[in-house]
Formats: sequence, C-alpha cells, structure tokens
Amino acid sequence: MKDIQNLKDTREVDIQKVGIKHLEIPLIIQRKNNSNQIVCAKARVNVSLPRDYKGTHMSRFVEVLSEWRNKNLLGVDIKGCLEKIIKNLDAQSGELQFKFKYFIDKKSPVTQHIAPMSYESTFEGRIDGGEYKFILGVVVPVTTLCPCSKEISDNGAHNQRAFISVKISYDESEHVWLEDLISLVEECASCEVYPLLKREDEKFVTEKAYSNPKFVEDVLRDVVVALRKHPIVKEFEVECEAFESIHNHSAWAYQKESK
Repeated sequence: MKDIQNLKDTREVDIQKVGIKHLEIPLIIQRKNNSNQIVCAKARVNVSLPRDYKGTHMSRFVEVLSEWRNKNLLGVDIKGCLEKIIKNLDAQSGELQFKFKYFIDKKSPVTQHIAPMSYESTFEGRIDGGEYKFILGVVVPVTTLCPCSKEISDNGAHNQRAFISVKISYDESEHVWLEDLISLVEECASCEVYPLLKREDEKFVTEKAYSNPKFVEDVLRDVVVALRKHPIVKEFEVECEAFESIHNHSAWAYQKESK
C-alpha cells in the first residue's frame, strides 16, 4: 500500500519535536529494597523530523514502547528504548518521558501505622547530537508553617500544604533512588505529610511544624543547599508552591542550577 508519510515535503520546515503523548502503558519499576513495583505510566515520546520528510511513523513509537514495558526500569535504562526509537525513525534527536504514581509504604511518626503514600514521578531521557541526558523528577507534598504568622500571633500560626517539585540529572553510570530523593525533600519542609495519622501522630506533626516554621523561600533554599551537596546530582530544578490557607493565591519559589 502507498505510504503517504514517506512522501517528500517541499515547505522546508524542520520539525523539532513530533510524536505521541498520553499513551498509557504498564511499567515495572525497580525499588530500592530490590523488589519491583508495577505502575501505570503515561508516555510522551517525540523525535526530530527533517524538512524533506512529510511525516513520522507514529506506530513505531508504540511498537518500541510495548517491547520495553517488560523490562525492569531504573530510569537511566530508558536510554536503550530511546536509541531504538531514534534509529527506527531515522531521527537525529528524541525525547521520552514516563509519568507515573510511585507508592511508598510510610509509617506514621508515633504509632508507626503503615499506609501507602503516592508521589507523582517522572523518568525522562533526551538524546541530541549523540549525547544522552537522564532526568529524574518527583513531586513531594509537605507541610509549611508561616514564620511571620507565628511571630505576630498570640496563639497559633497558619500552615498549609505545599508541593515541592524536583528534577535532577546525573551520569547514566550513577543512580539516585526515588526513595532517597523523596526523603531529602521531605527533610526540608516544616513537617512531612503522612497518609495515616492517629491522634498521637496528629499531635506530633502539629507541634513539629509549629517548632519548624518556614516560608517557601526557606524550603526552596534548604532543598537547593542539599542538592548542591549531593555527590551524584549534576543539574537540578526545584519549585515550591504553598497553597495558602489565609489567601486565595499560592506562595511560590523556583530555582534551576548546574554544577
């Protein structure tokens, strides 16, 4: 049958990125404790398209991704998947991102009750000019308590739930576990967020946040300092958004750095 995509295009426009997104696919993620977790990921994959190609072959993306779903992924392993996609589509560059919910069994701070906690996570690989770059991302919910509110109030202080979004990049010969990155981020907040709290736990987190007040600027700076000290991380991007309990807007801070 005639393949329209293989026809030449005469408009002289190189397309930087073309591909598919929101493809749902099961993945096997390796955990720090040597077990595996099966997640439902949403894939976004794209390649470059030279000006004389009318179109790319969308089905080839799905073919390669379907093959790779049976492998145990550590994140950096997506390099091989992306290399095959680029080769099959005769492209010069490409990107692949898996976005998924990662679950960790988390203990409440006092009663030690265990419940699953979910974290929005991403594995992303990029190849351009033969150079590969891997990016690990996670969004961590935390609690912040306003230092100003505590200082000026005779009783109490307002607090809020915040989200710290972190993306890090490191050499493919190295590895950072999601569990460790999440712990690093949680330690920079006024207090962690837990999926299950009894009364003794609620007392603990309330008092911990009150004794550890932080603006979004404080949280951001603490995460930045921790990542600057990290022996493996080469580049990072941090965003902190606090959903204010006494305002109809969020407090927000952002930083991006390369070592």
